[in-house]
Amino acid sequence: MNAATSAPASATASNARRAGMAMAAAGAILFSAKAILAKLQYRYGVDSLQVLALRMAFSLPLFAALGIRETHRARARKALPSRRDLGWIVILGVLGYYLSSLLDFWGLEYVPVSLERLILFLNPTIVLLIGLFAFKRKVAGKEWIALAVSYAGVVLVMVENLRVQGDHVLFGSALVLGAAISYALYLAMSGELIKRLGTMQLVAYAMIVSTIAVMTHYLIARDPAALFGLPWQVYALAAANAVFCTFLPVTFTMAAVARLGAGTAAQFSVIGPVSLVFLGAWVLGEKITLIQLIGTAVVLGGVVLLSRPGANSVPLPSSSK
Repeated sequence: MNAATSAPASATASNARRAGMAMAAAGAILFSAKAILAKLQYRYGVDSLQVLALRMAFSLPLFAALGIRETHRARARKALPSRRDLGWIVILGVLGYYLSSLLDFWGLEYVPVSLERLILFLNPTIVLLIGLFAFKRKVAGKEWIALAVSYAGVVLVMVENLRVQGDHVLFGSALVLGAAISYALYLAMSGELIKRLGTMQLVAYAMIVSTIAVMTHYLIARDPAALFGLPWQVYALAAANAVFCTFLPVTFTMAAVARLGAGTAAQFSVIGPVSLVFLGAWVLGEKITLIQLIGTAVVLGGVVLLSRPGANSVPLPSSSK
């Protein structure tokens, strides 16, 4: 390849990288903003189950269309899921997008959005601990340091929120931590399926399963009529949550991974908790204290340490059998 042909190729690669960075940043901010929209809906007298049911109902047509497209593509390359794969998709859909979302929105009734996003941002550390206890994975020294730093930051912010807002923060934090654990289990268990089916196909199918689970839960627990006749603002916020904070972040993130690689794209997730601290103050009037800012910086520092390529440096011992 001569200089004349390499220059356009280099420019194309540079443009793709810039586009990937913009998509990764936008995805992180939009996905974090779902907590803001949920908090705004709560002001109209709805609860977490109603907010979740409306979010999933509005996002279902989008993910169904994505699922149809991915099914056609999978059929063309003969990569349709097996019955065993479908069973795992049901389990992952319930764990990753039903139980996790239910606990998350429930927790948001009790904690500020800045603390909610910070606890959810512990996902990489929880995945690491799952690997340690469930799969006997070896943990490097840098990873232990990152774990300690991350959880110290969350404790710092939680103590400050207890001082400012009261004891209900503990209950809400426990719910959000449950959401983080549920989603971490989804991440830890989805690796092989992603290799076989691809990320978009798995996400589309899992979201459809989750929607069915949410609606089944709602029909068992509540009168379906309670979803109708709500203030129009509730439906507008639910539609915005479905489109801008659920479907678009997923597609943006996947597009970013295609352009940057998974590791680089993941680095941009740190923007989410930082943006939410200031969005919560601006939109919801939540207080920002110096201790909260310090705690947020500490957590982000720990997760950045954990996501560096050199951190995961201790492999599992090879089998001697």
